[in-house]
Amino acid sequence: MLQRQNTVKSRPRTAATSPGPAEEARLISRIADGDGRAFDELYRIYRPRLTRFLINMTRRRQMTEEVLNDTMMVVWNRPHSFDGTSKVSTWVFAIAYRKALKALHRNQDPLEDKHAETRPSLEAGPEQQVGDQQVRKVLWDAISELSADHRAVVDLTYFHENGYREIAEIMNCPVDTIKTRMFHARRHLKRKLAGQLVDWL
Repeated sequence: MLQRQNTVKSRPRTAATSPGPAEEARLISRIADGDGRAFDELYRIYRPRLTRFLINMTRRRQMTEEVLNDTMMVVWNRPHSFDGTSKVSTWVFAIAYRKALKALHRNQDPLEDKHAETRPSLEAGPEQQVGDQQVRKVLWDAISELSADHRAVVDLTYFHENGYREIAEIMNCPVDTIKTRMFHARRHLKRKLAGQLVDWL
């Protein structure tokens, strides 16, 4: 199933065409009934978002693809584990986060994805891609020095617009832990950016 998905050319979604939480929950319900088209739709929605998140977290292109597939395999095989108490995005990102941590734990090889910071976003249009590339280029060196947990908090906050409570659900830890990680991450980034993008923080 996943191999077939990778052959599908994904089209960037805009905010206007992105489904809301209720529609995503309906897709999960259909997946639970074995609806492959619903899975195709959810895959197209989440592939670019998860790819960006996982690249920033793992900084390994090959690992990103493996973790993305592992994540979506859980969605396909265990849709009933989504209990509706959170948004679908929280559930999916929590799976991805746990899979990424396990992959990082298994693989301690030197980083191989040296150009991730200049890779265009899969969701953004041409103008936004230029802006994203500029911001990412400036931020990448600073962010890359953070731990995987700190990178995940920064990425989920600034690139996926998740609140602390939602990030705490994704990372399965107290909200105060997320706040502490963000505090230390911001302090590090402000020091490293030396005024270049302080307003962004």
